[in-house]
Amino acid sequence: MRSLITLILLFGFLITPAFAQDVKNPSVIIDTIEIPFNDFNKISRDAIIVNLENDHAVSWQLTIDNNLVYENPNGNGVFKFYDKNSDKFVEIGMGAPPDDKFWVAVNTEKEGYVVVQRDLDRGWYPSTKLIISYTERGGLTVNNGARITVSNLNIGSFVIDSYSVHGMEGSTDPLAVNSGSMIVEILSGDPSENVIALFPFYLAIGLGIIVGILYLTKKRS
Repeated sequence: MRSLITLILLFGFLITPAFAQDVKNPSVIIDTIEIPFNDFNKISRDAIIVNLENDHAVSWQLTIDNNLVYENPNGNGVFKFYDKNSDKFVEIGMGAPPDDKFWVAVNTEKEGYVVVQRDLDRGWYPSTKLIISYTERGGLTVNNGARITVSNLNIGSFVIDSYSVHGMEGSTDPLAVNSGSMIVEILSGDPSENVIALFPFYLAIGLGIIVGILYLTKKRS
């Protein structure tokens, strides 16, 4: 019986890599957005909310590649994304050089608008990409390209369905940016729909059943 169990385990390990190459998570969604520089030359209240083609729920990650060329040192590149089912949003702000100020703010139904992290100097790094990730259990985490600045912030359920951008603080300010673009990639999915992730559990259950049958058969004989 021991040799049979070993053979079953070996078979499981052998078929898993081959199985993984053919089976993908059907819930995975990827949206890539390239936002032209001129969309940032407006104040917050004039920002246009753009609906995404897909909703991003359960577990998602945003990667922000900010290639904007700033017009003045007070200009910003602000990317704000919204929850489908409430008034909640998350705001990521990236200021112009040489200060490269950076902030993360959230708007929730209970607390309203709150800045949860702010750096007035070297808060983000133009040569790297920002990563904002979220899971329903783990909350919101923000990496500014060099380090984690917000970790596991509880924002409740959050389904991304739209975004807006702006960059000017006042309507009479000089233009925020004069060229370039911001590229945002949003990836989401439900890990529980990955068959490969559940395969070891199925294997363990099957092995337990086989061992039980062999044990009962041996006991009766």
